[in-house]
Amino acid sequence: MYFEPALLPSQDILRAFSERMQEGLLLFRGDGKLIFANAISRASLCRDPQDGSTFAERIAQVLPGGALNQARTSGSWSGSLPIGERIVIAHLYHYGAIGQEFFLALFHNIEGQEDYERELEQRHAELRQAYMRLNGAQDKLLQSEKMASIGQLAAGVAHEINNPIGYVHSNLGSLQEYLRSLFTLIEAYERALRAPDPKALIPEIDDIRRRADIDFIAGDLPQLMAESREGIERVTRIVRDLKDFSYSDRSESWKLVDLHAGLESTINIIWNELKYKVTLERQYAELPLVEALPSELNQVYMNLLLNAGQAITERGTITVSTGLEGDQVWIEFRDTGPGIPADIQQRIFDPFFTTKPVGSGTGLGLSISYGIINKHHGRIDVESAPGQGAAFRITLPVRQPKS
Repeated sequence: MYFEPALLPSQDILRAFSERMQEGLLLFRGDGKLIFANAISRASLCRDPQDGSTFAERIAQVLPGGALNQARTSGSWSGSLPIGERIVIAHLYHYGAIGQEFFLALFHNIEGQEDYERELEQRHAELRQAYMRLNGAQDKLLQSEKMASIGQLAAGVAHEINNPIGYVHSNLGSLQEYLRSLFTLIEAYERALRAPDPKALIPEIDDIRRRADIDFIAGDLPQLMAESREGIERVTRIVRDLKDFSYSDRSESWKLVDLHAGLESTINIIWNELKYKVTLERQYAELPLVEALPSELNQVYMNLLLNAGQAITERGTITVSTGLEGDQVWIEFRDTGPGIPADIQQRIFDPFFTTKPVGSGTGLGLSISYGIINKHHGRIDVESAPGQGAAFRITLPVRQPKS
């Protein structure tokens, strides 16, 4: 700091400045001995007390217990203090040298409780707006990651839909031929019923039945209809699961959900990404309904299943297990991949951290999953050793704690 000693004002001038200050100013030693107090401080803190207490005792009563020690440690302390019917903002500064210790205190008066409450309300409103902006950004990030995941799965989902649509289309072609043959046979029966001698047309009817292979149609038609119904239900289930998964609503309420239903819905969406190299094993225990946000938990399931599938290079197994321990449930995803090196296990939940090649991942999947599980007052643990695969276990309370 630059200053010119020759131009420094006298003590009287500095004292005059302090008397005009709107803030209280106190300078005292570390042992509590008062050195200087301006007019505002003298009027409130330095008047002769009725109980005969010293200045050191009075300043210790005014300041919180840890204020002096914090100022000694970090050089300063700030806080709000009630003095009489007023609230003041206090700033305490410390200077220490060999054999010397001084404190400088500034007290900014807030006129009246109403002004103080108004300032608190303003700060609260600012914090609330900042929280809403942060919450909105988090929701957008979650939805963006969700839609990015769906984008990566789009080809597989389309394949999963095209498969049943393909054989339903083929079955409709066969059904059309079957109906043509059946209508031809019905027409022959009608002619026979109108003929003077119906038995005379029996050879013709038998010939139509033989050429149309009616016996085969009779056996194949129920199976064809069952396959077509199953294909349509498969498409309906994929579309419904995809719609539920991509659903985003900040007002989504907590509800009692079946965790196994959410797992199966997510597996249904991503199965095309896994089925060519993964054997999926389920070890489900009997679970109660769990209070949760189902669409967000489905996001976690998808992230962990896809990560497990990508960790398996050729062929492997993913085991999905569930269990109940007291008032908590757990879901575990265990794979037979190469495992996670110990030096990066502490970083896998960091935002944007990824071991995948550039363009293959955002590094947000596990970070977002960690945030969702934390929001559910649960935890997510990882267990892995090189060459022995990895296991991610989610632990959730059956009921959310009361606010």
